[in-house]
Amino acid sequence: MRAEDSGAGFGPDGLWSIGRLAEEAGVTVKTVRFYSDQGLLPEAARSGGGHRRYGPDALDRLRLIRSLRALDLPVAEVGRVLDGRDALEDVVEGQLREVGTRLTALRWREAALRLLHDCAPEERAERLRLVGALGTPPSTAALARFWRRWLPARMPARVVSTVVEQAVPRLPDDPSPAQVLAFARLHAFVSGPCPGLGHPERGRDQPEVHLPGKGYRPAVLYEGLPEAFELAAAQLRAGRSPHGGEALDCFVAVHAAALNARDSADFRRGLHRMLAAEPRLDRYWQLTAEVTRPRTGPPEPTPGAADDWLRAALKAAV
Repeated sequence: MRAEDSGAGFGPDGLWSIGRLAEEAGVTVKTVRFYSDQGLLPEAARSGGGHRRYGPDALDRLRLIRSLRALDLPVAEVGRVLDGRDALEDVVEGQLREVGTRLTALRWREAALRLLHDCAPEERAERLRLVGALGTPPSTAALARFWRRWLPARMPARVVSTVVEQAVPRLPDDPSPAQVLAFARLHAFVSGPCPGLGHPERGRDQPEVHLPGKGYRPAVLYEGLPEAFELAAAQLRAGRSPHGGEALDCFVAVHAAALNARDSADFRRGLHRMLAAEPRLDRYWQLTAEVTRPRTGPPEPTPGAADDWLRAALKAAV
């Protein structure tokens, strides 16, 4: 034991010994010394023998330090709170976000384990391969990269960002095993070769709007489609079958504007033929719908579902 670890308590100078402070706070002398060495608990003075001495306010400060540490705050953050460099509220909010991330990771891990535990033995190897490719918690970065590669070249950054934001699903914080499997399959889908990319003509299996020399203005199309999709989503939420009206008119008008054309019966027939022949990303949207499916209540329409509704409405109209 160091000489400073003992001491009768208050000295003639009215200061506390390290032993008395530790006793009053219910901690060890080693703990007090550690916080002092870290600069969290300043000494008021040193005795003639070199023993640490603390003022009466040291007990409250030590209790505050212990309370902050009980919240799992790092020593550095505790110091910033004590010195007033960071507001306690901001630090607590940061810790809440960190705890939320940890809980989400644990829930995804639990759902993945249940997915592997409850499946048939012959399915386990494939599911393990799919789930093993995901991080914990999983990231949607691969999905964003997929869309940035799939979209036409030289699109304005703001339009690309809007498309990516709408196309990449928000992952559930508390997924079911089925949602974990759906996202694992979705991740595998987008991590494979992107359709059309790598072809010398930038892909014959991409929509016409993606191909140069076709007269399309893709930025106009992709900037206007979200409005048409939202109008169609409202019809889907209401359970209405595909039909003509505002949503279809908006959808056709966006395509017409992208082609510098006029909406007409002939244009609609030609648009229907073109869209019917285009390649689709149905698998992407099917898996996205499974990933975002709520545990209760109807599912929220995906852009893919809205596009299907609009194409069906166009087909019925022509």
